[in-house]
Amino acid sequence: MPNVTIFMPTEKMPPDANLAALTDQCTELCTGMLEAALENVHITYVGVRHGRGNPAYAEIQYRLVPFRTKAVMDVFMERLEAIIKANTGLAARIRCFGYTAPAIHARN
Repeated sequence: MPNVTIFMPTEKMPPDANLAALTDQCTELCTGMLEAALENVHITYVGVRHGRGNPAYAEIQYRLVPFRTKAVMDVFMERLEAIIKANTGLAARIRCFGYTAPAIHARN
């Protein structure tokens, strides 16, 4: 379960080729660094009407496991920030939310 949702102004949404590259790079980051199973990685882009703050906002929800330490998540966020900037040209505010397995109730 990493769910990566990136919110950005609709009018600044990059071309499909950039989103495809961003998706591939986010997937690689999640399956490599976070050791997530490919079928558990979900990446979503949401076009928004921007009010204030950073032009992009990334929210990552993930399952807490012992190897996903603060140090690992710090490097993950650094790399995610770089790939968002490279593919969209936007500076992103990034927030990660970890959940214990018993706190997650899901279907599909």
